[in-house]
Amino acid sequence: MGSKPLHLKVTLRIYSDDDQRCFGPGIATLLQRVREHRSLRAGAASMEMAYSKAWRIIRTAESVFGCKLLASTIGGPHGGGAVLTPEAEQLLAAYEAYCADVGAYAQAKFQEVFHPFQPEEPGREVPQL
Repeated sequence: MGSKPLHLKVTLRIYSDDDQRCFGPGIATLLQRVREHRSLRAGAASMEMAYSKAWRIIRTAESVFGCKLLASTIGGPHGGGAVLTPEAEQLLAAYEAYCADVGAYAQAKFQEVFHPFQPEEPGREVPQL
């Protein structure tokens, strides 16, 4: 058994009843980037994501949740843009809060269960199974 420190990484994704992935870390990041850049195109580009894929992800979530996630404007003298709808802000806040709660619980449980297998100091042997 190795003596490298272990860590936990929890990723949460939400699926619809027909097992269609509809919300997770990718769309959460996309919505955060849209909020930051005020544009779906710029938000997607900042993630190195194709604009068409970004729209597909947004449309899927909108279909599952039954609400618009983006309010878009087209063209004009300052160009178009997008902002999150109030529903998107609520959904994003709920997802972030849920992830924080689940992550805190999972981290505490991880420490409880795997503590005996964590090296506390360099050179300390971990128990053999």
